[in-house]
Amino acid sequence: MKSTKVLVTGAGGFLGGYIARDLLAKGYEVYSFSRSTYPALEKMGVVQRQGDLSKYDDVEAALEGMDAVIHTASQVGMWGRYEDFYKTNVTGTENIIKACHKWHIKKMVYTSTPSVAFGEESLCNANESIDYPDRYLSMYAETKAIAEKMVMLANGGSLSTVAIRPHLIFGPGDLNLVPRVVEAAKKGKLKIIGDGENLVDVTYVENASYVHVLALEELSPDSPIAGKAYFLGQGPIKLWDFTNELLKRSGEKPVTKKISFKLAYFIGFMIEMVLKLIGKFDVHPPMTRFVALQLGKSHYYNHSNIERDLGYKPKFSIEEGLDRLFAKK
Repeated sequence: MKSTKVLVTGAGGFLGGYIARDLLAKGYEVYSFSRSTYPALEKMGVVQRQGDLSKYDDVEAALEGMDAVIHTASQVGMWGRYEDFYKTNVTGTENIIKACHKWHIKKMVYTSTPSVAFGEESLCNANESIDYPDRYLSMYAETKAIAEKMVMLANGGSLSTVAIRPHLIFGPGDLNLVPRVVEAAKKGKLKIIGDGENLVDVTYVENASYVHVLALEELSPDSPIAGKAYFLGQGPIKLWDFTNELLKRSGEKPVTKKISFKLAYFIGFMIEMVLKLIGKFDVHPPMTRFVALQLGKSHYYNHSNIERDLGYKPKFSIEEGLDRLFAKK
């Protein structure tokens, strides 16, 4: 029997690497598509194809012969040029969908983000019926929302699509979330924004990978998940309790200093204005309005739909995820 060929965009990244590993473990023939080659993927047995997501010819060549696509690659960041986010997140996704139709690929799983639903107010136990906000303070969130809508509209006919929105992914191999928190704490630049009582979802990376593979296997034209988006997370938990647990396990002191949400938001606004004025887009600003909202507001979601439609239950608890993250090598 012929093995199923699955292409994972962004397999050289954090979540994508876990997805590739889990697919291989289940007997799939796994291909990756990214700008670079990765020795770790080669070692695993992933066939690597190089190219640029924003160039259709590259994407078409990469998807030739595939049975399914898990589209995880994206331009991530709290600051930058809008055209860079758009080129990767929107044009790249448009190219994936177009190539899926070209090669009659039947399944597409899209890695979205809960930020597509997050505006300027707290979201508490929100489900997938919530509308997209009227305006975004994050170029990442805005372009991911445009792409997600495209993926949902593409469902039908020969192509079945689904979007997964994992929240605050952590785990071994993370080069973003936890390292930046620890580095900021070391430099004394981390402060609690607001009263420190805001609640969030987090997601252990192996749970996020498991859901993507599960969605791939369940996806079909008559599946209840076809054409839908799903929040994914574990919580709610207090963001700053979780942050301090990360710092404690990293050997750092807990963060106790506070700054009001209004002041953090104002500082973020001023930093954005100055960076725009001087044309500086290739930096990681210490604060933006979106970062202030993320760190000072609650954002956690109802997971009953993904539990019902996919039969999803986390394989690892938050505590188990932390244990695996900080396990001695």
